[in-house]
Amino acid sequence: MSIAIAGERSGVGKTTVTLALLAALRRRQHTVQSFKVGPDYIDPMFHSYVTGKACRNLDPILTSETYVQQCFKYHSHTADCALIEGVMGLFDGASGTNDAGSTAQVAKLLNVPVVLILNCSSTSRSIAAIAHGYRTFDPQVQVAGVILNRVGSDRHLELLTAALLPLDLPILGVLRRRDDISIPDRHLGLIPAGELTGLNDTLDRLADLGETCFDWERLLPLLTTKPVFTSPTPPWKALSLFQGDWGGIKNYATPTIRLAVAKDAAFNFYYADNLDLLRLGAELVEWSPLHDRHLPSDIQGLYFGGGYPEVFAETLAANQSARQSVKAAITAGMPTYAECGGLMYLCDRIIDFNERSYPMVGIFPTTAVMGKRLTLGYRQLTALQDTLLLNVGDRVWGHEFHRSTLTDFPPQPLCHLEGYESKLVFAPEGWSRYQVQAAYTHLHFGSRPDLPDRFLNSCRKFGKLFASQT
Repeated sequence: MSIAIAGERSGVGKTTVTLALLAALRRRQHTVQSFKVGPDYIDPMFHSYVTGKACRNLDPILTSETYVQQCFKYHSHTADCALIEGVMGLFDGASGTNDAGSTAQVAKLLNVPVVLILNCSSTSRSIAAIAHGYRTFDPQVQVAGVILNRVGSDRHLELLTAALLPLDLPILGVLRRRDDISIPDRHLGLIPAGELTGLNDTLDRLADLGETCFDWERLLPLLTTKPVFTSPTPPWKALSLFQGDWGGIKNYATPTIRLAVAKDAAFNFYYADNLDLLRLGAELVEWSPLHDRHLPSDIQGLYFGGGYPEVFAETLAANQSARQSVKAAITAGMPTYAECGGLMYLCDRIIDFNERSYPMVGIFPTTAVMGKRLTLGYRQLTALQDTLLLNVGDRVWGHEFHRSTLTDFPPQPLCHLEGYESKLVFAPEGWSRYQVQAAYTHLHFGSRPDLPDRFLNSCRKFGKLFASQT
């Protein structure tokens, strides 16, 4: 069993409640597997920091309904407790007419109950109307109870409790207004866990809060997983793709290549499942474009995830030897995959929010300029040319999440973009030069393990060619 922590809308305290639950469960010596609905990278970093286990994204649009079910089953079977943090409001997703990509859809796919967080600030009896609406909007969604957040006083709680009593909807937690527990944010959301000082103290306060504010007699049975005596199949093995001739796992049981993965405060947006799939065929070698002077030795490929290169542009620019090392490897033909922040790093320059300009690697003749406008949403990519991961005509879902734009378009863009359930057609995007695939759009490899397989095959060929020339 598990629960999905859902909100009536964004900003009601889902992450605070989730971290309080996770911290309290860990203090009680439970092993906890957490999940995050949607394409988010930042909240999962906090989950993993607390639980010590990689948080898994459950996104039926980026992957598939089957993948979401298999991913949850596979990763929760080794934990005492499983917890899912939702996205936005309970029924908010990619569509205005159905629940695609929403917490509600995932809860129904997994047959798990929902605990609904209600923002009680500036309301009393009206809270019952809100709770009643969410409970009855979709009868297939099991609302197991509510957590009252931002309760102002004992009298306020009395009014809220009396209003909810006729609904026979359990109150599973009460959080008072607190000013001493906060996690700072910036332009793309919370500041990642790895950058924060004093995070352990904040988590201790959250654990204290979790111990006292939740109804554990009711919550713990919902969170506790049932023992599984046979190991479930990894989610990617359960896909129909594996019933054909794709032999990535069988062929690459012993990794034969080393893949350098940029991992530091500037580059840390990676799906855990993507890294797992790459590990099937490669040894992943983490390195820091911020601090390491050169690329790791004996590598055959490069992977740059998203992150915050604009925040650390000055340090990235100052590390000239690292930039030169990357450029030399790419111009020599090393296969390279870059998403969003990785694309920005490979441009000529980055111009930050203060209009300061910093030199980057210089693979692509364009500049990434930070702005106020947030580009956000699911995108269906149609490949316009053969790339490291895609063949012409391939269609795959991705997600954009950035506040920068490029000053120049690629002469031959990699892909055509369309929105989800929308007639909007976006400008073609994606850059390719040498053996590089770089685009703003993030991909999840979960339901398409053939994509990382193609990338690693290119890395393997490069390694053999390079070895034959030395």
